Amino acid sequence: MDIEEVSTPALCADLDNLEWNLQTMAERVPGTRLRPHVKAHKMTQLAARQHALGHTGFTCATAREVLGLAEAGLGTDLLLANELLDPLRLSAMAHCDARITIAVDSEETILAAHKAGIAECVIDIRVGFRCGCEVEEAAFLADLARSKGMHVRGVMGYEGHAMGVVDLDKRRDLTHRAMERLLSAHELVGGNLITGAGTGTHLINTWVNEVQAGSYVLMDTAYTSQIDQPFKQALFLRSTVISKAKDFVVCDAGLKAQGMDHGNPTYLDGEIMFCSDEHTNIIPNTPLAIGDQISLVPAHVDPTMAKHEILNLVRGGKVVDQWNIDLRHW
Repeated sequence: MDIEEVSTPALCADLDNLEWNLQTMAERVPGTRLRPHVKAHKMTQLAARQHALGHTGFTCATAREVLGLAEAGLGTDLLLANELLDPLRLSAMAHCDARITIAVDSEETILAAHKAGIAECVIDIRVGFRCGCEVEEAAFLADLARSKGMHVRGVMGYEGHAMGVVDLDKRRDLTHRAMERLLSAHELVGGNLITGAGTGTHLINTWVNEVQAGSYVLMDTAYTSQIDQPFKQALFLRSTVISKAKDFVVCDAGLKAQGMDHGNPTYLDGEIMFCSDEHTNIIPNTPLAIGDQISLVPAHVDPTMAKHEILNLVRGGKVVDQWNIDLRHW
């Protein structure tokens, strides 16, 4: 069907740009050095394409992502890069048909994982402002995990505070300082894995041996503002103009249709005034009529994907396929 026939708000992706992004990252970070983060797209069909390019290990943010990939036969090496205490979810992961590694940063998370039957872990190091233990705690936690019979595969540290920084030199400096902490912890912990990084640091972070990039496949305005990024904007949100005032129009895609934590979406032919629950108000450069469809570019891909059930794949103005966003929820 033509793209104008989709019911809005509708999440869409330019298939040519998506495929370009997949291939470009596969050339830049080949094989298992890239452990794609599926939280960015939440789709087993897209994960299968990443797997086919040689990226056979995946990073996950939720138990649902882990279990969904395992059910889809993509469980060669799954890392839950998030602390988890829920015994039911931990047990489900421990008993699924996949190799499961979990991030731990405390006695509590280690003991919960061990009790549920999780066999492997990485020690999560606080290199910024998220989860993780202090460097000085890493050896104790690794010893505790090993005393419970768990295999400690190495360390993890995500420099999220550096990821969206536009200035390349500042981003590089923040990454370097974060990785100094991670490497210090690795000396204490040992193991084969030093895992971290993301789309914003996938080339400048030369200290990790695994890159957990995810957003690169679909992209958002937070990353396309970084001029050093080679990836193309693939994700867009179709919306219909449903009301018109003298100086602005109102379309039907609001807060409930897109992630707003990184700011307003972008409309290339006008200015976004603001978003409310069901609406986005726009001052268009070119006049729009009620009933016109437009494309918005979300500011943050991950939460935008979590708000939709279907991704429409578009090529040449036609919807050529639809993928289920089947790894949503927890």
